[in-house]
Amino acid sequence: MTGNATISSLLAEGDRLQAASDTPRLDVEILLCHVLDRPRSYLYTWPENLVEVDQEKTFRDLLARRVAGEPVAHLVGYREFWSLSLKVAPHTLVPRPETELLVEETLKRVTLNSATVLDLGTGTGAIALALASERPAWQLMAVDRVDRAVALARENRQACRVANMQVLQSNWFEQIGRLALGPFDAIVSNPPYIAAGDSHLQQGDVRFEPASALVSDDGGMADIRLIAQQARQYLKPRGWLLLEHGYQQGIAVRQLLQTFGYTEVQTCRDITGQERVTVGCRKGQ
Repeated sequence: MTGNATISSLLAEGDRLQAASDTPRLDVEILLCHVLDRPRSYLYTWPENLVEVDQEKTFRDLLARRVAGEPVAHLVGYREFWSLSLKVAPHTLVPRPETELLVEETLKRVTLNSATVLDLGTGTGAIALALASERPAWQLMAVDRVDRAVALARENRQACRVANMQVLQSNWFEQIGRLALGPFDAIVSNPPYIAAGDSHLQQGDVRFEPASALVSDDGGMADIRLIAQQARQYLKPRGWLLLEHGYQQGIAVRQLLQTFGYTEVQTCRDITGQERVTVGCRKGQ
């Protein structure tokens, strides 16, 4: 049954998100498109169309959950990353635009036609899937220690029809070493890097994401240090390590990579201008 609410009137309710989101208009558009099963262009082509009563109720329920802070990706069940539509779930991080910098820098530095790349802590599989889709001749290995994350990454791999990527359950390099996999031309990771007790953990979308994928010991540096130290065993000579980190950790990560003997160490800034990804090259001919 058609109700009294129009598309434009429901879009206007996005004002309720001003305090809950940095992108209130985009959020309300995504939610309404999801409920109506229509593209965003439809919202502005037919703004005075009346919405079905059940759709209106579903939309308002989702909007209320978003006002409470629940991520849009969790509400609609997917997130766009590198032009790929990826299924998401509460047991993994929601892929973020800033993380696309890891993909960009890997593509920039690994210029081989055929390369092997390891993605540590893959979650939804976003980074590995983006790289695999851009370089069909590369071989991607994606690992995560959480079995449900491994299942989700495999589901996304199948949905994206990516053939040059494997997904393995492993706590960082544990299974890579046990199975004698590698060496790799590049190792990429978006590991946990937030310090326990950080006030940001009580704000925004991260309240609904798994702490295990966010928090690391030693002020957020423990997992970054472990990866940087052990990656040297699994990189080819002149292979690249690329790490995402917090915007205030650039100096610390650069110093860490230099301490472990990496060369060409550099920190790259994300789309917001913050230091976000630090890279280093393993010594060798």
